[in-house]
Amino acid sequence: MIGSHDPLYDKVTGAYLGLAVGDALGATVEFMTAREIRTSLGRHDTMRGGGWLHLKRGQVTDDTTMALALGASILQQGRVDAHSVAEAFSNWLREKPVDIGNTVRRGIVHYRYSGNPEAPESEFDAGNGAAMRCLPIALCTVGQTSDRIKASARVQAHVTHNNAVSDAACECIIAMVQSALAGDDKARILNGPVSSLLRIYPQYEFHKKRCETPSAYIVETLQAVFQAFFDTDSFSDCLVDVVNRGGDADTTGAIAGMIAGSYYGISSIPRDWLQALDRDIYSACEAQALGLYRLCG
Repeated sequence: MIGSHDPLYDKVTGAYLGLAVGDALGATVEFMTAREIRTSLGRHDTMRGGGWLHLKRGQVTDDTTMALALGASILQQGRVDAHSVAEAFSNWLREKPVDIGNTVRRGIVHYRYSGNPEAPESEFDAGNGAAMRCLPIALCTVGQTSDRIKASARVQAHVTHNNAVSDAACECIIAMVQSALAGDDKARILNGPVSSLLRIYPQYEFHKKRCETPSAYIVETLQAVFQAFFDTDSFSDCLVDVVNRGGDADTTGAIAGMIAGSYYGISSIPRDWLQALDRDIYSACEAQALGLYRLCG
C-alpha cells in the first residue's frame, strides 16, 4: 500500500491530477487556433476558465468526469466489467455533463437501446474520446500481462469507440503511463510503446511537422501530445506547449497531463493550477488514483 510519503504516490496522483489540470487549462482555448490564442491571450499559462463552454476557473470537462465515472465503476466492481462500465457512462450522461462528443453520445445511446456494452466497429470512430478517459485502466492494470491490459483497455473504449486506430492509441497511452510509473526515462518510453505504435500505425509519426490546432481525430491528438511531451523538460512546459496549439485543447491537455503527471509527479504540477481545481474533483482524482493502483497490488 502506498502512502503520501512514497515516491510512487507522487507519480500516481500526479497522473490523475495532471489529467484534470490539463483538461481545465486546455478548455479555455478549445477550438481556438494557435494564432487566435496568441492574439487574445498571448501565452496561455493561467487557470482562467471561460472558453466556449463558459467554464468557471479550474472547472473540468467530459475528459475528467468520464475518467472518474470509469474509475468509480472499476473500484465498485474490483475489476473492469463491460456492463458496469457502460452503465457508469450511461449514468454520467444522465447527469448532463458540460460537454459530450457525438461518438460518445451515440455509443451510450446504443448501449441503452441494445444492452450491448460494445458499439459496432466503425472506421469512422477514430476520435479521441476513448483515449481521454483511459487513465483508470493504466492505474489498475500495472503488472498485468499485455493481453489482459489490452482486453481491459478495449472494454472501456468499445462502449463508444470500436476502432483499431483508437484502440492502438489507448494502449500506447496506457503503456506510456505505466512505463513512467516504473521510472523509465523518455528515451525508453519513446523506444518502447511509442515506437511500437509507429511500427503498426505509421500515420502517428510526429517528428516531421509541428501539429497545430489538432482536431479530435486521435492521430492529430497524439501527434501534438507526443511533440509536447518529448520536446519539453517539465510538466508545466509540456502542458503550456500543447494547449497553446489550440484545437481540441482540453483533450490534448488531459492526455498530455496524465502522461507528464505520471512522469514528473504531482510535485511538478504548478501549485496555483492545483489550487484552482474544483475541490471535489481534486479529492475524487486523488482518491481514485490511490484506490485504482491498489487494485493491481
